Parts: sequence; C-alpha cells; structure tokens
Amino acid sequence: MADAPKLGFVPIAAPSKGVLVVFAGENLQFGARTRALLRPTGDLVPRVAKAERFTGKNATVLDILAPAGLKASRLIVVGTGKAGERRDLVRLGGATLGRLSPAARVATLVLELADGALKPEAAADVALGLALRAYAFDRYKTRRKDDEEAPGRIELSLAVADAAGARRAWSARRAVAEGVALARDLVNEPPNVLFPEEFARRAAKDLRGLGVRVEVLGERALRGLKMNALLAVGQGSDRESQVVVMRWNGGKAGEAPLAFVGKGVCFDTGGISIKPAAGMEDMKGDMAGAACVVGLMHALAARKAKVNAVGLVGLVENMPDGKAQRPGDIVTSMSGQTIEIINTDAEGRLVLGDVLHYAASRFKPELMVDLATLTGAILVALGQEHAGLFSNNDALAERLAKAGEATGEKVWRMPLGPEYDKLVDSKFADMKNTGGRNAGSITAAQFLQRFVGKTPWAHLDIAGTGMGSPQTDLNRSWGSGWGVRLLDRLVADYYET
Repeated sequence: MADAPKLGFVPIAAPSKGVLVVFAGENLQFGARTRALLRPTGDLVPRVAKAERFTGKNATVLDILAPAGLKASRLIVVGTGKAGERRDLVRLGGATLGRLSPAARVATLVLELADGALKPEAAADVALGLALRAYAFDRYKTRRKDDEEAPGRIELSLAVADAAGARRAWSARRAVAEGVALARDLVNEPPNVLFPEEFARRAAKDLRGLGVRVEVLGERALRGLKMNALLAVGQGSDRESQVVVMRWNGGKAGEAPLAFVGKGVCFDTGGISIKPAAGMEDMKGDMAGAACVVGLMHALAARKAKVNAVGLVGLVENMPDGKAQRPGDIVTSMSGQTIEIINTDAEGRLVLGDVLHYAASRFKPELMVDLATLTGAILVALGQEHAGLFSNNDALAERLAKAGEATGEKVWRMPLGPEYDKLVDSKFADMKNTGGRNAGSITAAQFLQRFVGKTPWAHLDIAGTGMGSPQTDLNRSWGSGWGVRLLDRLVADYYET
C-alpha cells in the first residue's frame, strides 16, 4: 500500500515551524480563533489580499512567504466562499491539499471556518479528504523530470477545538482511507506483477491480519465446484484462475451476511476475440471491481464494523492461446445453465455469473452487490460521472443512490426487464454471453440477473469510474478505488447493528 500521509490532531495554536494554513470566507471572514492567531501579523493579510485581489472566494488561495509576526515559514489562506453554505468537507480537505505548493509538505491546518471551529466528525472528514488526495503510485519510477516534485512524506497537523474527539472520529475514516489506497494500489499495479495468484496472496496477507477469514480456491477446487464459466475464461492463460472468499463476522452470530462480489480480470486481451492494440495496456485495470471488494473488506475489518460481510472475487486472465475458449463454444455454468460463447471479450459476466451463484447458494446473503468494469456501453451512456446501477430491489437501489450522493461516488439507475431477455437468448443454449451493441450494458446486467435467484441484488458497472478515472480533488490516480467509500457508507448507514 502506498505511504499514507502523517496526520495528527492538535489544539488550535500558532505553529512553531512549517506552514500555517487557515480558511477564510468571502470578504476575508475568519473564525474567532483564526483571527487571534493572525493578530500578530497586523494588517498584513488584508494588505496582501487587496494587492492579489483575493476575497476568499471558494477554492482560491493566498500564499504569503515569511509572514511578519509568525514563526511559520509561510501563511496560506484558503478561500471557502460564502459563510454558512453547506460544504462537502471531505472534498474541502482534498482541494486544500491540492492547492498547497510542494513546499508545504509540513503544515498546520487550522480547521475553523468563518462560522466556527469544526466539530470532531467534520474535522475527521477533512482529514479523510487530505488522505485521499495525498495518494500517489510511483513505486516504479527511478528517475524524475526536473519539473516533477520530489517524493516526500506529507506531515500535516490539524488544529481543532477538540483534538481527542477528532482522533476518535478519524479512526473509522482512516480505515476507509486505507481501504481506498489498497484498492488503488491493486488497480495501478502492472499485470506482470499482479496476476490472479499474486492478487489472491496480497488480499490474504492484508486481510488476515485484520481478523478476516480468507479462503483461496484454486483451479482444482473450482473444477470440483463446477465453475466452468469462470474457468473457461482463464483456460488460455498460463496463470491459474482463483476465487478468493473473505469473511468478516462483526455482527450477530448466525445473521445472514451482506455479500460483495468483484470481477477480477487481471488482464483482458479479449481472448480469441482480441481487442485492438491501442489502449490495451489499460486492461490491467479490468479487475477494479475485485480491488474495490478487497478494499471494502479492509475498511470494514479495520474499523470493526458491526456487520457480517462476505467478499468474493473471481480472478482470471483472458488470454489468446491454443487452449483458449472460442466463439461458438458452449459452457455449463455452476448453476447448471448453459452459455453459448458469442464473443470471448464478453468474459466478465461469465466470471461473475459463477461467483454470484456460488455466493447466493453458499452464504444465503441478505443482499448481494457486484462491481465490474463490465461494458464500454456504460461509458457511452453515463460517461465518467456516474456508475451504472442495475437492481432487482428498489429499496437497495435507493440506498445505494443515497450513499452515492453522500460520498460523491454517484450511481444512476438503469432499467432491467424481461423485454431485454430475448437479446441474450440463444438458439443452441440457455443464453449467449452477449446481446450485441444495442442496450449493451442492460443485456450484460440481464445476463447476471439469471444467476442471483431471489436474492436482493445490485450490479454496479464501473467501467467509467474504476480505471482511467477522472482527476478530481480527491483522486489524482489512474486507479480511483471507486466504490470503497460508497459501499462502506451503505453498510454504515443501513446495515450495521
């Protein structure tokens, strides 16, 4: 996992070294404690602000070197806009770090807005944003260009009115930040380093130390379970396919778990239906759904979530080879349903179909949520602003939508219906693995629905959000770790005992 920034909570006081960061509302409005800290500077801040035309508008920055009257090496004033407006404090933390210069790696941030000091929960939200923005994946860089900032540990002291309370509130959010960073690391790793067996090894190593029970099922076990659809995807690779089962029992004994399932195609060439060469390197991220599930299980275990949860990931490589599956093949899934292979590049649904059936039949979960970089069609429909949400349960869909609004990991519900089934019906088998171009994301979800039975279920198509992800105030990484915060919030708001 990438090095996390060093974050600490301290009482509000003037720092003896480093950079001092304060927040100002429009018209240069400061909180009472901030005004007291700045009193030794006299009229320095308003004079410089006037010269720089800084008024405290949201997301603007005033940077003052060697401020007279303070021991700090520089004073940075971050604008937050109109006082009293509702703010996403997680995003405020990320945006603040993004606007600090590389020289501000050791800094004290006074967490007070114009209308008062932040309460412990709010201060911890800012810290979460700082941690998410600070993530960087540079372990394979041995040289840097002159204009690239040198790597270094970020040390931030967060000055708050209630330091002890903020530390308690931060504990759970730190677990989530660690889960996101773990998911990002997995997505960012190159495919020669992170193949199915290595993915399984890393998941087990990380999670067992947190009290998660981890089972790794190799191909012999998968053949015994008759997961033939999953195995067919990986049969062209020299790497052995795996299924990892991760169980966190933090709820009541015997209570049905929540199940989270992730697509883990560690590299996807498309198989015999091979993809174009341009951009194929991005297919190392075709396991972003599985990465999210591992990151989520880390977050739940690290914060001791009071819930029973099981995470399952199907890990394969989809490679062209003399042993690879072909268009026209028919495979029998673990559920007993037969599938005609039309296009070997529609492989993720084969993996998920077997794992969803296994999760439903073995664990009898209260609900199932799967995540997958499943279709390019979802990018056409939603771009990179929302993940596609498909569900057979209105209550679960509504809860996911609310969790998405709360975290900024937004979902948009797409339709399901029997009318789409005819597009995946096969002349030779129970179904075919692609319904063609029209309604591509919907028919993929319709395919998956055939493996969940009556279990409340939601499918999240994260092809636009999980890899090659938008650069935001909270994420500057190619792999976003999208979904960890969303699903952790879903659990925390609705399912913990």
